[in-house]
Amino acid sequence: MTLNRRQFLTGSVVTLAAASLAAPALAGPSGLARRSDPLKGLTVINALGGIDDPNLPDTPTGALTPRMMADARASGETAVNCTLGYVAGPQEPFQKSVADIGLYDAMIRRNPHDLLKVLSVADIRRARAENKIGLIYGFQNAAQMGDDATRADIFANLGVRVIQLTYNVRNQLGDGSIVPEGRGLTPFGHQVVERLNANRVMVDLSHSGRQICLDAARASSQPISINHTGCRALADLPRNKTDEELRLVAEKGGFIGIYFMPFLNLSGHPTAVDVIAHIEHAIKVCGEDHVGIGTDGGTTPVDDLDAYKIALTREVEDRKAKGISAPGERDDTHPFVDDLRGPDQFRKLYRLLAARGHKPARIEKILGANFMRYATEVWGA
Repeated sequence: MTLNRRQFLTGSVVTLAAASLAAPALAGPSGLARRSDPLKGLTVINALGGIDDPNLPDTPTGALTPRMMADARASGETAVNCTLGYVAGPQEPFQKSVADIGLYDAMIRRNPHDLLKVLSVADIRRARAENKIGLIYGFQNAAQMGDDATRADIFANLGVRVIQLTYNVRNQLGDGSIVPEGRGLTPFGHQVVERLNANRVMVDLSHSGRQICLDAARASSQPISINHTGCRALADLPRNKTDEELRLVAEKGGFIGIYFMPFLNLSGHPTAVDVIAHIEHAIKVCGEDHVGIGTDGGTTPVDDLDAYKIALTREVEDRKAKGISAPGERDDTHPFVDDLRGPDQFRKLYRLLAARGHKPARIEKILGANFMRYATEVWGA
């Protein structure tokens, strides 16, 4: 079985015990309730993550273990954009993508009391009301379009709600973040964006090169997103976005999700402090109505550091050999932020933001309300 990067890299990692953060007093009538659980009453949305157990890297796509579900519930997460389908590798992109959709559909049918397939903003509200985890189907590549832009219609009808135009490398729509030429949106890419707009599917420019991101933001008749990224002004790496890209996406009404990844710090060892710094810079550039989180990770922590180090070394070498590794990926870095892992990561983030002086209304936007606004723009109510 071929695993996507997040599944592989986080496989077999140690559970990292982070120091607990004291919850500050919160203003307003909900303050007392939130001292024990700051997420109480909030809609928390991870704009790019997953629901899997990284300690079981050989678990087939679409399998759900009790621990996966327990950790997702304990996290307070309402909905998550899950990566399905082709990302990179030898599989036929269209067939791989359709097969993954079928596997996720079957998983949801087997677990109707726990999971809900998100097709609309109303489904996210329903997931919260029914105490379920909403799964948003998303792609991290559009290579599966082949040479037929109308495949966007097929994927939309199958329930895909987010499609990222490129991964790190070049495809038929344009250049990913590590391609030196930085080719912008191709004529075929324009066709795909038009079909995604017609089907009210989110156009995601995570992993993209600078020019294709700017081109897509201008070409799209609907706002676009960068669902998982960092700010290049703080860490000059190609996986992060320039202020120019961030600003244009926001000006067009879009959404930016900050990830919990090694690219947040040039050392490759970011902490929660770096996550906060990138969120605050994005708010400065984009305004507080356009910034959220897309962690690029799940809610189940890893358990075995020694096994992880072996797996990481092997995977980094493999990605370099395939030409898909981005600068900042090394065998001594973790593809996550050590002190923002596991089921308590969103509560820790809330408390850190509050300690920095961010008001509850702004934190609510960052943790989910901004994604809901953006999703309403694209999907409708």
